[in-house]
Order: sequence, then structure tokens, then C-alpha cells
Amino acid sequence: MSTNTLKKDYQERIVPALTKEFNYSTVMQVPRLEKIVINQGLGEATQDKKIIETAINELTAITGQKAVPTLSRKDISNFKVRKKMPIGVRVTLRREKMYEFLERLVRVALPRIRDFKGIESKLDGRGNYTLGINEQIIFPEINIDAISKLLGMNITFVTSANTDEEGYALLKQFGLPFKNAK
Repeated sequence: MSTNTLKKDYQERIVPALTKEFNYSTVMQVPRLEKIVINQGLGEATQDKKIIETAINELTAITGQKAVPTLSRKDISNFKVRKKMPIGVRVTLRREKMYEFLERLVRVALPRIRDFKGIESKLDGRGNYTLGINEQIIFPEINIDAISKLLGMNITFVTSANTDEEGYALLKQFGLPFKNAK
């Protein structure tokens, strides 16, 4: 499937379905997916600088967009952290790359999780959803033999929905496999 299929699916199937479900008066009220942010917090990077480079390369391979290091904001002596030290990696996906990543996540990566029973359906109160993944090896772009350390990541779906109910309905329509259907 090409990248436009999810976008086309959104315009042709999801928008009318949500308009009907929530009685929107105009299509501009229908919530949409604005961006997907993938973030890896790497506390161990204070000891080993190579972890950041590895994480950047892996996240770039997974998303198809260059990952950037996140820097610490202040000194924390207990954690051996200095200001502006790289302590994580992130990527923000929008438009075509966002839809392409979402499709690969739902159709390929999530089903590869062992004993997968669905994802939690807890949103943040404003219609956004963050999914935590424990291992980066569920993505087919990662060569299992080449990894030195299992790194988890948070994937945040930022929507234009005003309520959790609307955000949940939108993400469910996109095919995210939630555990307990509301």
C-alpha cells in the first residue's frame, strides 16, 4: 500500500464516520492527526557516548527521517548530567511520513510484539495518546544481530481532538489496536 492510502482512507472513510458519530456540522471540526513524535530517553548516554549515535541511526532507519539528540536543560550531579549534554533522541513526523509510519506501526510492528493483546486506551485529557514500546526490535528496519542494547521508546500521537473520546475514536479508526473498546 502506498502512503496516500491512509490519508485517502482518512478523507473518504474516517471523516464521514466521525462526523456521523459526533454530529459535527462541518468537516473542519473533525479531529485529525497532526503529528507523531517518537522519543527515546537515554539516561545511560551519560556514561557511553556511542549510545546516542546508535539510537540516532536506529530511529532514522525506523522513521525514514533524521533523528535529533535531545539535550539536558540543567546540571544534575546525582545523575552525572551536565547542561546541554545529549540524553535522548527524538523525531517529529508530519504529513506523508507520519501516515507512512503509522501504517507500518499498525500493520507490521505492533503485531510482532510477543503475547500482544492490544494497547492501553488511556489518553492525556486533550485527545493525545502516548504509546510506550519496550524494544526497538519490533520494527523490521532494525537488524536484530546488529543491536547492542534494547532501547524502548515513546510514540506520541498528537491530534486536533478536543476530548479524549474524540481522540480515541480517531485513533481507533486509524487502526490502532486498543485492548478494551469503550
